[in-house]
Amino acid sequence: MSSKMIFINFPVADLNVSKGFYEALGWKVNEQFTDENAACIVVDDNICLMLLTKPFFATFTQRPIADTRATTAAAYALSLSSPEEVDTLTEAAIAAGATEEVNVEKREQEAEVGMHGRTFLDPDGNQWEPFYMKLPN
Repeated sequence: MSSKMIFINFPVADLNVSKGFYEALGWKVNEQFTDENAACIVVDDNICLMLLTKPFFATFTQRPIADTRATTAAAYALSLSSPEEVDTLTEAAIAAGATEEVNVEKREQEAEVGMHGRTFLDPDGNQWEPFYMKLPN
């Protein structure tokens, strides 16, 4: 059976700022797929982000590019192996320039079902939701 991968394409205002942000999270740049228009960020073996300058991103679509700093287009939930890993990733993101969004009611609901999650926005306003969920035995 072949392995599947996901490549999430993000239009970015400043390629170097965005690339530096994701490197600060501990994610690696794949130089083979990186140039002045794009950077490939390896999250893990099966997940990559393609950071694309807005003019380059526009060549892939006929629709207008959303302003993710003003609106939410999607939320990227990332399952992690522990609550500590969630906190470590979120704190690294904040230190690198992310904005944390805190929803106390959502956190309380998650805690009731054995989840721990946080939300942060990257420099371009993309919404990340790292979480840990304790699975039933």
